[in-house]
Amino acid sequence: MVVLNRIYTRAGDKGKTRLATGAARLKSDLRVEAYGTIDETNASIGLARLHTKADAAFDAMLARIQNDLFDLGADLATPEPLHPKPGRSSLRILATQVARLENEIDALNERLAPLTSFVLPGGSPAAAALHVARTVCRRAERVIVALAQKEGESVGADAIKFINRLSDFLFVAARFANDMGAKDVLWVPGQNR
Repeated sequence: MVVLNRIYTRAGDKGKTRLATGAARLKSDLRVEAYGTIDETNASIGLARLHTKADAAFDAMLARIQNDLFDLGADLATPEPLHPKPGRSSLRILATQVARLENEIDALNERLAPLTSFVLPGGSPAAAALHVARTVCRRAERVIVALAQKEGESVGADAIKFINRLSDFLFVAARFANDMGAKDVLWVPGQNR
């Protein structure tokens, strides 16, 4: 259980923060950037949810994802130790969370008309907000992949799969929020030449 009695600690006044392991890192550290961008993704989804309350099942999907994003942030804030202590485990993104996202993508997508062009971000307020969340999610994915490739750092395979699948979900969710794709704004190549 998390207990937050004090919000400010002054510990970050010199540009450092602590990971969940207690290790100090600069606030500009790639790992901190990774879980910070996950937080931005979560906030973007929270904003989108202001427009999705009318569809309880759809909104519940987004609520589950927001919770999973906290799991992902905890996963990223707790790097795997080189020599883990027996009996100690950290919160990690699991393959079951990735599979649930895939199932939800498929459930939403089967209700949409096939695409005939790329989709421009926009349409309804919910769709526009979900497109913003999708682009923030893609940025988070780029940072997480860079972190995974960095010498001395590790990121779980399921964490990378989850963030990749999430951007797919957010694309399909944006289309779903656009009256099941009927109000999608389609790209017309060369339209303004």
